[in-house]
Amino acid sequence: MPGRLVVRRIPELNKKDLEQPTLFDTHRFHAFFTTSSLDTVTADKTHRGHAIIEQVNADLKHSALAHLPSGMFTANAAWLVLAVMAFNLTRAAATITGPALAKATTATIRRKLISVPARIASSARKLVLHLPQAWPWESAWRQLFDVSRGPPRTATA
Repeated sequence: MPGRLVVRRIPELNKKDLEQPTLFDTHRFHAFFTTSSLDTVTADKTHRGHAIIEQVNADLKHSALAHLPSGMFTANAAWLVLAVMAFNLTRAAATITGPALAKATTATIRRKLISVPARIASSARKLVLHLPQAWPWESAWRQLFDVSRGPPRTATA
């Protein structure tokens, strides 16, 4: 099947201080081979979409999939389903908090939103959560907490 090589030229934003300048220091080149009949722009978008799924796979491998429990297929299949569910819930939680964590890795989201250094106390028969003072992720955590509680309840007459 015939194919073609597509080379994308990307401006180099990280200037390197070298004793001897390189021949092509103003641009980086990214090449990929495709056998599809798509035009060049659509093929490039499709290729970039594959790069996103590779980042998802790498994120899963560095978190839950690094600990597959056994050599039993059924146990690993169940673990995979649970890992993907946890990954999707974590991504949804990060997206709710705003753009700062929308593209963060699972480890970053766990560190900033899930592993909260808080203290639970009781007062007047109610549980009170004391978040740390000057905690940089308090507004994002409160946004997630408010959204997860659902819409405010209205008084019924």
